[in-house]
Amino acid sequence: MSKQTQLAPVNTQAVVGNFTQAELDTLKATIARGTTNEQFALFVQTCVNSGLNPFLNHIHCIVYNGKEGPTMSIQIAVEGILYLARRTEGYKGIDCQLVHENDEFKFNATTKEIKHEIGFPRGKVIGGYAIAKREGFDDVIVIMEVNEVEHMLKGRNAHMWKEWFNDMFKKHLIKRAAKLQYGIEIAEDEPVSGNTLDTTPSYEPRQRIDITPNTNIVEVDEGEFIDPEAESKKLWSEIHEKLQQYGMTKDDLKQLIIKHFNKKPNELTLQQLVALSKFIDLEHQNRQSSAQKQEVFDPENLQVSFDEFEESFDIE
Repeated sequence: MSKQTQLAPVNTQAVVGNFTQAELDTLKATIARGTTNEQFALFVQTCVNSGLNPFLNHIHCIVYNGKEGPTMSIQIAVEGILYLARRTEGYKGIDCQLVHENDEFKFNATTKEIKHEIGFPRGKVIGGYAIAKREGFDDVIVIMEVNEVEHMLKGRNAHMWKEWFNDMFKKHLIKRAAKLQYGIEIAEDEPVSGNTLDTTPSYEPRQRIDITPNTNIVEVDEGEFIDPEAESKKLWSEIHEKLQQYGMTKDDLKQLIIKHFNKKPNELTLQQLVALSKFIDLEHQNRQSSAQKQEVFDPENLQVSFDEFEESFDIE
C-alpha cells in the first residue's frame, strides 16, 4: 500500500500574508490601536515581508501623539530578532554575558579572543558582550560599556531599564550582534506620522522630531539638530535613486503617493517621506515576486516546433 502524502493545512481565509480579516481586525483594535489606515498598512506589510508575528511578541507597534497627529514607531523585539536569526542558514547561537566590576575581562582585538573570569562578590555591572556564531563566517562580537546605554534610563522604556537593567542590557547586546551576523536589515524606531487626529494614548518616543512653525531647525532626542529642508532634499534624493535602481517611473511614484497619502509630493512631511521610501521597497518586492511567478509558467519556454515534435516520436 502506498503511503499517502499529508498536505499541510492552508489558510484559505488569508487576506494579507497569513493574516485573516479577523486577525487584522484584532491587530487594529489592540496591538496597532490608534494607527491611521496608512500606518496600519505599513505595519502589516512590515510584518508580512519580514515574517514576524506580532501575536508572538516578535514586533511591536507604538503610537503616540505628535504635532501632526498620531505618530507610529515600529519596534522589533529580541524575540523577533532571534526568530529571524534561527532561520538563517548556519546559525550556531548567540552567547551573551554581562561583565561586573569584580570580574576579570580581557579582549584581544587582533585575535578576537575573550578572556572572562567571574569573581565573587561580582559587584555592579560595568559592561557586557555578545558573540553571534555562524557556520562559515567569523564570529561577530559586540562589546559595550554601561555608559553607552545610560540614555535608555531616560527614554520611553525607562521604567523597564530601571526595573530590569541587566535583562534589558543583554537583550540590547543580542539584538546588535544578531543583526550584524545574520544580515537582519529591518528598520525600526523611525517615526511615521499620520494624516488624521485620532485619539491615541501618549507615549514618549525614542526618537522624537519636534517641528515648530517659526524655525528652520528640527530638534531630535539627545541634543541633535537637523535642518528639515536639507533633510527633505536628502530623502527625496534617496527616493529618486531607489526609483532608478528598481526601474520604477515618476508615474509609479505619483501613484504610491496618492494611494498612501492622498497629497501632493511637496506636501509630504519628513515622517511621510520615510514611510514613502519603505512603500517603494515593498512595491519593488511585490513586483519581483509577481515576475518570478510569471517566469515559472512562461509560455515562450513551452513552444516547440512541429518538426521537433515529430522527431520525438517514431511514426511509421
